[in-house]
Amino acid sequence: MEALLIILGAILIYSVITYLWQRRIVKALTEEEFRAGYRKAQLIDVREPDEFAGGHILGARNIPLTQLRMRMKELRKDQPIYLYCQNGLRSGRAAQMLYRKGYRNLYHLKGGFKKWTGKVKKNS
Repeated sequence: MEALLIILGAILIYSVITYLWQRRIVKALTEEEFRAGYRKAQLIDVREPDEFAGGHILGARNIPLTQLRMRMKELRKDQPIYLYCQNGLRSGRAAQMLYRKGYRNLYHLKGGFKKWTGKVKKNS
């Protein structure tokens, strides 16, 4: 029982530290803020291809989180990167991966694609 409490405590501490670090390295933007800047940035949808095909923000490129390590070289370090996923979790993880590799101008859509009310493109 005591070991379980130690493990749960460690998980909680890790989660809080990760959350605070993520807030420092990636700026969460409201839809209005996101909309104001994404056209001048690299707009990346980190959802899986089937999710992307079901609907995505107009102009977005699909680089799934599962492929990001292999495809990072497709992104420029000298331009802002606007990330989004379905609800904001994967885009936060993507930002952490990018930050570790030297990318600094990172933003993500608060609430993710499910909260997006702007233009959407669907692949037929």
